Amino acid sequence: MSMKRRAFLGLGLAATLAGCGYRSLDAEYEQPAGTVPKRYAHRTRVVFWSSYGGANGKAVDKLVAKFNESQTDVYVEAQFQGSYDDVAQKVAAGLIARQAPDIAVLSDVTWERFFLNDALEPLNGYFTDGFGPAVFHQKLFNEYVVKGQSWCVPFARSTPILYYNRDVFAKAGLPDRAPRTWSEMRSWGDTLAKVDAKGRPMRTLALAKVDGDWQFQGNVWQFGGAYSNGLDVAIDQDGAVAAGEFQRQLIHSDGHGYMASSPMTDFAGGLVAMCQDSTGGLKSAMSKAKFKVGAGFIPAEVAAGIATGGGGIGMFRNASAERKQAAAAFLAFLALPENSAWWTTQTGYLPVVDKAREDPALQKLVADEPNYGVAIAQLANARQQDAIRLYGRNANVAIYTGLQQIYADNAAPKKVFGAVADRLEAIGDEVRRLYEEKVL
Repeated sequence: MSMKRRAFLGLGLAATLAGCGYRSLDAEYEQPAGTVPKRYAHRTRVVFWSSYGGANGKAVDKLVAKFNESQTDVYVEAQFQGSYDDVAQKVAAGLIARQAPDIAVLSDVTWERFFLNDALEPLNGYFTDGFGPAVFHQKLFNEYVVKGQSWCVPFARSTPILYYNRDVFAKAGLPDRAPRTWSEMRSWGDTLAKVDAKGRPMRTLALAKVDGDWQFQGNVWQFGGAYSNGLDVAIDQDGAVAAGEFQRQLIHSDGHGYMASSPMTDFAGGLVAMCQDSTGGLKSAMSKAKFKVGAGFIPAEVAAGIATGGGGIGMFRNASAERKQAAAAFLAFLALPENSAWWTTQTGYLPVVDKAREDPALQKLVADEPNYGVAIAQLANARQQDAIRLYGRNANVAIYTGLQQIYADNAAPKKVFGAVADRLEAIGDEVRRLYEEKVL
């Protein structure tokens, strides 16, 4: 995702959604155009904007097709729109044009913008005994609850996990497990460097050039820090600085880490021993790598703690009442344990429905391939992200731009994060009134 596109996304959501008179809360907007097969022509059409392509997109399409065949009243049309940020940008533009999907996948740092600007439909009134708070994993469900009202439901939720090359670990004589602490990881660097990586010493860890702020959120907690307390910025304080300093030393003092455009691509290609990346990439990583892939908890240091991420599904307030009811039927279908479990087996995303973990196919998968159980077990360490990253527009860009300075330029984290803190404080001030009014 380019800096230009991300900047446009932030500006667009701020300038247009917050603009005076951009939309009427109760107006009924048109749906985006699409093609409805003749056999579904007399059903209520629901437009679902998805951010999943490739194998994950095929899995979405199969779930949608299964739903369409399971009943005779609703036709869901899934329309792929690109990345999480692409979806959010297109939804924002659609709302301005008074033409928007009925439901859409919204990421961990985009749904809040639509919530603050009254674009989301509150979901409590659509819940039933089989579709509601008691069905979902509580940590994941509660991240979308503000003042007792639910604004999205979890779907493709993830955490970072630590991927490691089991073959390389075996050659290096290291234990077949992820390092338990960052200090332990660092101590393995010289040993790993003795293994050949296509003519070069194997490096320990690849760190993301773009979007690394998601993984770094957990790293900051692991070193005892925070991005913010509420909207009060803390990234320039001791714990966050310590996390940044650890990564600086791994790269520039030890020579065992580096910044990568795609850490997962480098990992699957055998160029680096470890990377921290989404559990949603597990199936893809295991299929692409020509070695045995291991997965483990993200290391701790002075504390444990990982950030949740990925996508939930939100319903838009300007859909017609009929389309909202139809969309709720689809969301309830996705919340059936067998469907939630199947989605996990196909993608590696977390099972967001509690009873999905009892599904025989998922249990067999975890028994046969323990990597699929890592993220589920690691949820015990999961925390909702700090508010400045969730509610501050382009806060994520400010953070990962700072990380790029550390990774590429050997810049001192204390100085870098001081400048980042100034930017985050201005970002926080922009949204503070709405945050205090609608969230606190």
